[in-house]
Amino acid sequence: MDKQQAPKTARLILGDKQIDLPVMVGTENELAIDIRKLRSETGAITFDPGMVNTGSCESRITFLDGEKGILRYAGYPIEQLAEKSSFTEVAWLLLKGELPMADELASFEREISRHTMVHEDFRRFFSVFPKAGHPMAICAAAIGALSTFYGDVRFDSSEEERWKAAVRLLAKMPTIASYSYKHHLGQPFMYPRNELDYTANVLHMMFATPCEPFAVDPVIVKALDLLLILHADHEQNCSTSTVRTVASAQSNLFASVSAGISALWGPLHGGANQKVIEMLISIREGKTTAKKFMELAKSKDSGVRLMGFGHRVYKNYDPRARILKQACHDVLARTGANPLLEIAMELEGIALSDQYFVERKLYPNVDFYSGIIYQALGIPIDMFTVFFALGRLPGWIAQWMEFHDDPNAKILRPRQIYMGSNQRDYLPRQKRVSAAKKPALAATR
Repeated sequence: MDKQQAPKTARLILGDKQIDLPVMVGTENELAIDIRKLRSETGAITFDPGMVNTGSCESRITFLDGEKGILRYAGYPIEQLAEKSSFTEVAWLLLKGELPMADELASFEREISRHTMVHEDFRRFFSVFPKAGHPMAICAAAIGALSTFYGDVRFDSSEEERWKAAVRLLAKMPTIASYSYKHHLGQPFMYPRNELDYTANVLHMMFATPCEPFAVDPVIVKALDLLLILHADHEQNCSTSTVRTVASAQSNLFASVSAGISALWGPLHGGANQKVIEMLISIREGKTTAKKFMELAKSKDSGVRLMGFGHRVYKNYDPRARILKQACHDVLARTGANPLLEIAMELEGIALSDQYFVERKLYPNVDFYSGIIYQALGIPIDMFTVFFALGRLPGWIAQWMEFHDDPNAKILRPRQIYMGSNQRDYLPRQKRVSAAKKPALAATR
């Protein structure tokens, strides 16, 4: 249905009340019913657990069609960007809404490289954390702590200052991520190198040491750059919604992104790729077969969960997973065979042919193959979600900036349907009866 065919209003009848609600149509002909006046005119609210049917904003950043398996950044198909673009170019695209000219991209990359170092006092910040502390917790704390070094960055700062904060955050996140890893190992922190590009610099700070030269493999750089591109934005997911929610209180960029990192850490969100690797390892070490595992996954009583399949939005093959499936073979051709990939391919083959999984539209998602690539690149399991956050960073920043400029933006304050006790009077402690001692209610007929 195109805009000309779409109805202008939707009529709601509630008892003896009738209200005509405006119908909005997106650029891809998505329909939305504008319910902003619903409560004031009817006294009713909508009930939508997980907000799966609720549009919280208008956005020009990312288009996603889960039924058709489509993902586009600012109109550009993810397949084209994955093949032809770079992560820094995609970051500019998300932030500006257009692909950069050659001189704009070169200037942007130079600006980022000038801000990759962190204050020497900030380096000591990492020493207070336990060596076994999860790097996502450290990164969330460190990004939040940037507010103390750049206290002049506020929600209402000038456009120039907001852009400077965005560049600083893009520049310093790789340094912070690598330092969280080096702290865990007890190795010296490596300074960033301005002659390296963004992704190569991340790998240098992660794996180099002062005692010998470290050569960054261009094949590995390309694979990691691809992962970052595919994770750069994904519409109003949990962590992005969290960034916008915190921004709605007019919190600064660092505080908002810190909250997004915490949301991404959850195993149902960014932590899923770690769960995929753990699942594949358990199959290999349990000396079972993929077929037996998939049979157990069908049983609700087995306690076995199939990780990396299905998606909250995609009811088709995740387009990012298609790209990563090929990338897996390219990377492993360089790094060597990985038995986990063989198990993964067998699991996918079963899922795509077994009626149980086909009926439930359980296709591989981006987490299914990304974990295998991260492992092949030598990135530890605990760092998988950190790299997911690094990739998602430009999307979070773009969403924060878009919210800042949205004339309809207001502090997020969902309603609720109260299901607790009715009004009751306070009783002195000596007169209270515990719930265990209260007489049971008589059964009614």
